[in-house]
Amino acid sequence: MERYFDFNRFLRERFGTRVHKIALDAGFSCPNRDGTISTKGCIFCDSRGSGTGALTDRGIEIEEQIRRSKEFFSKRYKANKFIAYFQSFTNTYGPLERLKQLYDRAVADRDIVGLAVGTRPDCITEDVLGLLASYKAGYMVWLELGLQSANDESLRRINRGHDVACFERAVMLASRFDLDVCAHVILGLPGEGRKEMMETARFISRLPIQGIKIHLLYVVEDSPLATHYREGKIRCLERSEYVELLVDFLELLPPTMVIQRLTGDPPRGSKLLAPQWAREKMKTLSLIKNRLEERDTWQGRLFQPSTSTP
Repeated sequence: MERYFDFNRFLRERFGTRVHKIALDAGFSCPNRDGTISTKGCIFCDSRGSGTGALTDRGIEIEEQIRRSKEFFSKRYKANKFIAYFQSFTNTYGPLERLKQLYDRAVADRDIVGLAVGTRPDCITEDVLGLLASYKAGYMVWLELGLQSANDESLRRINRGHDVACFERAVMLASRFDLDVCAHVILGLPGEGRKEMMETARFISRLPIQGIKIHLLYVVEDSPLATHYREGKIRCLERSEYVELLVDFLELLPPTMVIQRLTGDPPRGSKLLAPQWAREKMKTLSLIKNRLEERDTWQGRLFQPSTSTP
């Protein structure tokens, strides 16, 4: 029995072969760092922000990033088709002409079958969505939006720089352009308990969201969160806690929602302070699958379709 609808299965059903994401760094910034909203960023980000780090600062162009990743994933996973994933920082934060140029360069490779763009909900406009929708004729397109929590107090606590309503508006606007949306959430945020995390699951479940990435909260050096951790103001979830919460979370999601991620990966090159088990991704995934079987449960078991319009 398939206990959840994972991304690999979704891609194989769509393309009939192994498809792998290539994380790209296009040198974008973030309004939560450049002073537009704040200069501090989210408290869980280090100086390199989300994603791979500033590869473009080392002169590695988009085409070369794709070439290197294709070579690696082809050898390791036998993948022959790829998704260009603009991951680092906020990848719709810039002039439309620059966005189009970068996206065009990424999808120009003959083995690219999809485009995924990670961004913030407050960096979404109709023009940007129209540009992304223009690629749907030839590619699978995903818009990845960071939410982290459906609790406004939690968003303030992590210095997110936008509220829940902003995320909801972005999702509803994207649905007008028939774009697939993947929401990013974090379990174990400061001040949140099971109640708040499950409310996030219910909130996401009633919106036109097609995919989700679920991360654990981890602490890396050179982040504001590191200071809070050293001062004893926060604690990270134990692995057994995370597994149980993750299974509870999956039960509330629609069975058709694509699960693109079940845990987080500390970036290569960053110093992980806690929890140390965050480095053991495969063991955590195995424990999640085992717990689903032990509880004889599955994604969507407790899902309740909304009868109201968001």
